[in-house]
Amino acid sequence: MGAFFAPPAPAAVWGLVMTAFFAFLAFVLYFMVRMLQSHAPRREEQKVRQSLAQALKSRRTANLPALAKLYGVGLGAFLEGVEPRGGRYHFKSGNRGSLFWTTFLLSRTVDGPIIKGNVPIVNRQAMSDRENWKTRERKTMDIKITRTTSPRPKPADPTKLGFGTVFTDHMFTMDYDTERGWHDAEIVPLDDLRIHPGAAVFHYGAEVFEGLKAYRTEDGSVQLFRPMDNMQRMRDSAERIQLPDFDPDFLLSALLQLVALDQEWTPAVPSASLYIRPFEICTDIDLGLHSIGKAKMLIILSPVGSYLSGGLRPVSILIEDQDVRAVRGGTGYAKCGGNYAAANRAAARAEKKGYSQVLWLDGVHRKYIEEVGGMNVMFKIGGKVVTPALTGSVLPGITRRSCIQLLRDKGLEVEERLISVDEVMDALSSGAMEEAWGCGTAAVISPIGSFAYQDKAFTVNGEQIGPCAQELYDTLTGIQWGRREDPYGWTVKVPKN
Repeated sequence: MGAFFAPPAPAAVWGLVMTAFFAFLAFVLYFMVRMLQSHAPRREEQKVRQSLAQALKSRRTANLPALAKLYGVGLGAFLEGVEPRGGRYHFKSGNRGSLFWTTFLLSRTVDGPIIKGNVPIVNRQAMSDRENWKTRERKTMDIKITRTTSPRPKPADPTKLGFGTVFTDHMFTMDYDTERGWHDAEIVPLDDLRIHPGAAVFHYGAEVFEGLKAYRTEDGSVQLFRPMDNMQRMRDSAERIQLPDFDPDFLLSALLQLVALDQEWTPAVPSASLYIRPFEICTDIDLGLHSIGKAKMLIILSPVGSYLSGGLRPVSILIEDQDVRAVRGGTGYAKCGGNYAAANRAAARAEKKGYSQVLWLDGVHRKYIEEVGGMNVMFKIGGKVVTPALTGSVLPGITRRSCIQLLRDKGLEVEERLISVDEVMDALSSGAMEEAWGCGTAAVISPIGSFAYQDKAFTVNGEQIGPCAQELYDTLTGIQWGRREDPYGWTVKVPKN
């Protein structure tokens, strides 16, 4: 028996053994908990993927803008992760879809039921540090309002408004520095700015801007068109220039308060509106090239008439084969002043030759269509509508996005792809080109009546506006001015002051 049993160990030895055992057990339990925690986000991600994918399949394409808003991301980012198939949207596979999901899942959390009546329920509480400071800022920063004591005279004849030469009584301003973040948000009487001549905005073009409108409806109320899309795009532009990020919800709130205060300036005549110009500039006083530490955000308002002096009539376009507007990897997708300043020379040449604007080709191959003037461009060729793909050098237009939605909902096939100038010229010479138009916030729709390229010239649709362009114009302006139903939830009412 003694061979099978060890003699009793001293109490001190047993104490050490038990301590080591419990320490090992605690380590194992800790490791298991961490493993479970690390797998929880992955299981949650899979749950979100499956649930939202099911929601996508059950919803019509027409609801995509509202669906993207519910997901808590801009529609442009949303479209990076989905694709249309069979009249509905499905999540993409591969890198682009994965990039969308990484962005979505890292910046949002899901709380409570994910699906309620085929509508995703997304908690917009952010997880990243950047989102967290934005949330704190929204809760603590108030907007101080100082009303003017000397109101400006309003235009005597709103039917004779130009574009962007008359301004309302007030503006919004907000400052940024690295120590305090965004601060001193206020609405004040419109006035000149006092900015040091050494500010980087004057020397290196460190600025971005947006353009949207407020519309007077038949019942006298004022409304905006897809304003959050402008806020999100401005964030994308600011990121490209590396200007300070901002809270789009806060800026939209400031914009609504400003428009509400000056809403009497919104014209009540057809084709006139209140143009809204948010912009962000770098105010660092330093001629050296460096990261941005100080900035200023502003919003100004201007009652405007039709952007095109001739109204909705076809324009003549010269296809530009010398200068380029932008290149991939540059700032083409951002709304910054440098893109528009660089277009002046080609536009001046075209104007001297009697053309309204230029059609831009890509900066690498000098053969693929990109934009027309400062607008996106669309062609109807052989019964299908084609428009340049968003390759990084083309502005992701909000009017463009709206046109694509409307056209597809009408049953028309829309292709977003590379379009060569040779394809356009062949379609013009063969008669397959049915219509062509530009689209953008300022003009809404601008039909194209003729093209010239090198030594060739062609007309489009007898230099008359085509049915597609006319229907798009009527539908968009009908929704914007409240004359037509808005089934997409694109419009936002301005509160009465």
